[in-house]
Amino acid sequence: MHHSIRRRAGKRVTLPMGFEPAYIRLYKSGELHKRVSTAQECMRRCNLCAQYCQADRTRSSEGAVCRTGTLARVHPDPDLKIKEAPLGSANHAGIIQFSGCNLRCDYCTDWRVSQTGEGTTVTADELAGLMLDIQARKHSHLHLISPSHVVAQILQALEIACAKGLSLPLVYHSGGYDSLEALQLLDGVVDIYAPDIKYGDNECARIYSHIHNYVEYSHIALREMYRQVGDLIIDEDGLARRGILVRHLVLPENQSSTRKVLAYISADISPNTYVNLMDSYQPDYQAACHEKLNRALDEAEIKRALRAGERCGLHRIELQMSRPWTNL
Repeated sequence: MHHSIRRRAGKRVTLPMGFEPAYIRLYKSGELHKRVSTAQECMRRCNLCAQYCQADRTRSSEGAVCRTGTLARVHPDPDLKIKEAPLGSANHAGIIQFSGCNLRCDYCTDWRVSQTGEGTTVTADELAGLMLDIQARKHSHLHLISPSHVVAQILQALEIACAKGLSLPLVYHSGGYDSLEALQLLDGVVDIYAPDIKYGDNECARIYSHIHNYVEYSHIALREMYRQVGDLIIDEDGLARRGILVRHLVLPENQSSTRKVLAYISADISPNTYVNLMDSYQPDYQAACHEKLNRALDEAEIKRALRAGERCGLHRIELQMSRPWTNL
C-alpha cells in the first residue's frame, strides 16, 4: 500500500536545550511513586477512562468495560507502524500495543486485539522490560497504543523502567475517550499526546463505537492534554519531543463530522495544533452493518476534509495518504 504524507502547512519549533523526558523529573522527586499508588487505588472503583465503569479491577476484570484486571495484555504486531514523521515513523518508532479497549468501534481494523483481547498478559516487570528493550534497539520514541484502560499498569512499569535508565520520550496514543482523572495522573509523565479524535457528533459515536457523550469527554481530554504539553515541539532532526498531535480518521458520508472536530481544535485548543488527517478508512469488522460506512472514502470526501481544516485556520495540518490520490 502506498504511504506518503502530503503536508498542507508546517511550522518548526526549536527544541529547548537540555530537554529530557518529563517523567524523569517525577521519578527523581518521588512523585511518580505517589502516582503509582494513586492509580492503583483508582482501580478499586475504576475511573481511569471515560466509561467510568466503577468496577473493582483489583479483584477481577468482571464488570470492567475494558475486560482488563490488574495485569495488562500486550500484542506484538510487526505490521503496526507509526505514520507521522515527527513521531518517528518507519524504523525509528518503538511500539507497545495494549490488548483490550474502552471503545467498541464497529469498523476497528485491529478488532481481534481491541475487542477479543488477543495478546499476552504481562507483569509490571515484564512491561518495564519491553520499554527498556525498545530503548536498547535505539528507537526515538516509546509509543503506547490504546493505553487508556491501563494507565495504572503503565505507571507501575514506568517507575521500574526509570530505575533502570529509561529515557525515551513517551507518546500516548488514545482514542480520545480518556478520563480527566487518568490524564491528571499522567501530568508530567507523558511527553507527547497523540489522541485519535474520532467524532464531532455524539449520535455517530453512540451508533458506531457504542459510547456516550464522546464529544464532551474528548473536548475535556484535549483541553487537559494541551494544558499539560502545549503545541508540538519538533527538534532539529524533525522528531517531536513534547506537545500534542491530533489524529482524525475521516469516515464516509461525513459520519465523523470532520469540520466540527477541526473547528473545535482550532478555536478552543490552538490553531497551531499539529493535525494528521487519515484517509485510510476501509469497511472492516462489523462496518457492513452500517449502510453509510460500508464503503471506502472517495476523493471528494478527502478534499472536503482538507478544505475544512484550512477554513478553520489550522496552520499545521497534513493528510496521511494511504493511496495515491491524483487531484489533491
